[in-house]
Amino acid sequence: MDLSSSTQEIPAAPSVPSHVAIIMDGNGRWATTRYLPRVTGHVKGVEAVRGIVKACMERNIRYLTLFAFSSENWRRPPDEVSMLMRLFVSALEREVSKMNANNIRLKVVGDLSRFDASLQELIATAESRTAMNTALTVTICANYGGRWDLLQAMGKMAQAMPGKTEFAEQDFAPHLAMSYAPEPDLFIRTGGEQRISNFLLWQLAYTELYFTDIFWPDFDAAALDAAIASYQQRERRFGRTSAQLVEVRKAS
Repeated sequence: MDLSSSTQEIPAAPSVPSHVAIIMDGNGRWATTRYLPRVTGHVKGVEAVRGIVKACMERNIRYLTLFAFSSENWRRPPDEVSMLMRLFVSALEREVSKMNANNIRLKVVGDLSRFDASLQELIATAESRTAMNTALTVTICANYGGRWDLLQAMGKMAQAMPGKTEFAEQDFAPHLAMSYAPEPDLFIRTGGEQRISNFLLWQLAYTELYFTDIFWPDFDAAALDAAIASYQQRERRFGRTSAQLVEVRKAS
């Protein structure tokens, strides 16, 4: 897999995205519109994750990245944050064996130091158990923020290159939290909002953006196909002209 930067080299533009990144928005609103507790929406959201993981496997998508809990989400009511942490723990306990059996690798990225030691241990165990799996890499972004990612990468780069004052992308990129994955081809945000909300700020430079009003618990394989269909209509030029793309297609 080519992990090079889209601002440095022209990557392949596959008909089916190799890497899909999703902000799973709308769990709480899904519940409140049905006069249900917000926790019900989050539980249904976990079920939606299972369905999308399966759909990605069936469509030969190699990387799926899910924004589960941002660094800003700590501002939510304490009881909701506590519930989200319990849901995260229970999902790890239930799903990792299934993921391992289906050749799925799990990664969790973000500032994990704020989580309880028991949760950190669960994450480490899950990553270790699935580390050699190759069919699909599912990344959960937890206590993650794009600005945090940039800052921590800058710090690691400076430590690795003491005294250096000028840097290139190839010096910086290996220190990003998701340096193991190619840049996303397709970004999806559910729930009607149209912003990237501090998610993968470096990696989304040339990603195709897709926004839908569907709340995350209702986002299914058909909704994923609609997003992919929109992606397939895009002309991914990476700085080139449309005429140049025509010549590339003729030559291929």
